[in-house]
Amino acid sequence: MHSHVLFGIDDGPDSIDGSLELARGAAASGTRTLLATPHVSFSYPNDGATIARLVGELNERLRAEQIALEVRPGAEIAMTRLADIVPEELARLGLGGGRWLLVEPPFTPVLTGLDSILLDLQRRGHRILLAHPERCHAFHRDRELLESLVRSGVLTSLTAGSLVGQFGADVRRFALGLVRDGLVHNVASDAHDHVRRPPSIAAELEQAGLSPLADWLTREVPAAILADGEIPPRPAVDLPASEKPPRRAWWRR
Repeated sequence: MHSHVLFGIDDGPDSIDGSLELARGAAASGTRTLLATPHVSFSYPNDGATIARLVGELNERLRAEQIALEVRPGAEIAMTRLADIVPEELARLGLGGGRWLLVEPPFTPVLTGLDSILLDLQRRGHRILLAHPERCHAFHRDRELLESLVRSGVLTSLTAGSLVGQFGADVRRFALGLVRDGLVHNVASDAHDHVRRPPSIAAELEQAGLSPLADWLTREVPAAILADGEIPPRPAVDLPASEKPPRRAWWRR
């Protein structure tokens, strides 16, 4: 549901060879459908037509190389760009061509207006998948904001690496807590290349003790999003006990 597989368009691969290496890694790990979600931000002002063209070129090469993977179009839309994108263009940026939008909150300690922006999008017929909320400092400070968004119908997509400490211990603990509390609906690779940030998901889920939820997080929910169907309920499974934060030494209090 979240990858930067398209070449030369953002901070993903520089060339189509890099895109093919990432795609091979995804296929080898069991992925069969990969959403290309390049940044749509002030730094990367991409558009739906360019994304669709590159997805078509990449799929042609995947077929020629006999790589068993289908790439579908999408975008990772920065919250700060949402107000500037006209409705026709926003419709072209939906995941798989549908009405779900992958929205990236900023990495700032405070979020101003995110809830009203997302509610407005929902009123206009869009549905929202929130990218890597576990890495958003504002949600660490105000988890109730994230909880209220989920209650309003927003879904969340964690980055697999967050579950195993790739972005630090605090992010890992926060991510695992969100999963345990039912605030996570998808885990994606957010792959940028085949080495530093590869298209790996299953290994991270297993390491985090979340394999019992793997099918729901990586197959059932994504399939429902792409089909614009009802999101299936989370299965009742046993998960590892919650980690307690380490106690601070008395001289550091």
